[in-house]
Amino acid sequence: MNNIFYYETKIGKIAIVENGTSITNMYFGESVLKGANIIETPLLKKANQELQEYLDEKRMVFDLPLAPQGTEFQQKVWKALQEIPYGQTYSYKDVAKNIGNIKACRAVGMANNKNPIFIFIPCHRVIGANGKLVGYAGGLDIKEKLLEMEKHNKNNIGYL
Repeated sequence: MNNIFYYETKIGKIAIVENGTSITNMYFGESVLKGANIIETPLLKKANQELQEYLDEKRMVFDLPLAPQGTEFQQKVWKALQEIPYGQTYSYKDVAKNIGNIKACRAVGMANNKNPIFIFIPCHRVIGANGKLVGYAGGLDIKEKLLEMEKHNKNNIGYL
């Protein structure tokens, strides 16, 4: 059984979903997940705390169990996204190269687009080869804010 809870953040309302052991999804706004319990569990509370610390520029790394559902290829891409260092950006080609298939740029883009746990799996760190921001579930303005925040803080000492 999935549990969902809604949190107000600096970037708007976010719903976080867990399956009893791991975070499975995040949504912007008032998304409704059929069959889910609207309850704040200890895991959802921890996820919100880490999200708020990240948005308050006090956390660079997340320590949460994640269980995104997707194909084997999507899982490979999402794992690669988690390896992009805080404050850095990679192109779709960079991610494709890192998963061992340099010709899979478009497929990487599709997997990035299907990432069900944005921020915790940092798809916002992927940009176009020309350096332009492309697509983000919360909109390009939020993507830009997240990247600017990370760029500003990547050299600060003392953050988690």
